[in-house]
Amino acid sequence: MWGWNQTSLEDFILQGLFDDSFFSLCLFLLIMLVFLTAVSGNSLTILLICADPRLHTPMYFLLSQLSLMDLMQVSTTIPKMASNFLSGKKSISFVGCATQHFMYLCLAGAACVLLALMSYDRYVAICHPLRYTVLMSRRVGKMMAVMSWLSGSVNSLIHTSILMSFPFCGSRIIHHFYCEFPAILKLLCGNITLYETTVYISTVSFLLLPIILVSTSYGLILHSVMQMRSAGSKRNAFATCSSHLIVVSLGYGAGMFSYMRPRSQRNPLQDKVGSVFYSIITPTLNPLIYTLRNKDVARAFKKVLRRDLFT
Repeated sequence: MWGWNQTSLEDFILQGLFDDSFFSLCLFLLIMLVFLTAVSGNSLTILLICADPRLHTPMYFLLSQLSLMDLMQVSTTIPKMASNFLSGKKSISFVGCATQHFMYLCLAGAACVLLALMSYDRYVAICHPLRYTVLMSRRVGKMMAVMSWLSGSVNSLIHTSILMSFPFCGSRIIHHFYCEFPAILKLLCGNITLYETTVYISTVSFLLLPIILVSTSYGLILHSVMQMRSAGSKRNAFATCSSHLIVVSLGYGAGMFSYMRPRSQRNPLQDKVGSVFYSIITPTLNPLIYTLRNKDVARAFKKVLRRDLFT
């Protein structure tokens, strides 16, 4: 990163989500309950996939990577928010803010790419089942995971470096509960029109291009399913894809709401609500959707429970 001076390196103030009212205390406890659910659900999903040999397939490997991203996502923002609320402090250091911004943007970008690649996995499984082990080998699955992590990291590193190198003027108060891009952008000085344009292009790349891939994959899947003669085969195909489609809709929908609205239509409350949804609610729902609707994961969970109860 470049262009940092002593003024830029001063601490920021996170306004947070709560005040000193009883309602805020109840809301804080609710968010902490959701946070613990997200941590438990995603950790359990990762452990089950690692522990059960029948889940050592590319599909479940990619699912474990999504759970890891969700686990890291909630761990990037919620502990700091909770610490500030309980201690009464609202400050975050410049380095801490830059690190938090890099992590959440990296994880959000990586998840967008991974969800798109997971749709290709579903396409191969349904449209080319006999060639699945060739087209979706373990090596291909690992390459998809590396591609997701690498693209998210590079994109986040570039944007975080540029964003934090701009001079900050006036108030250092971030009207948010973590160092999110739109909230930091409002504190910058100078002409940032060109930078905002590059950010918009990047957002389109990480949201619309994956959506096109997902739409293409599921268009081909739907065409293939319509040609199936067996009603049972159709039900199995739709059951296989429904969980992924729900997760995709939640993830991409929240991302588009947060980053593709015109600046004139933004306000701090909407930004906070959108961020709570995709940084807390979505990582909590993802493992529940996959676990409750996936017979293999549910079977692995029951197997672990039986083993623990009878040993």
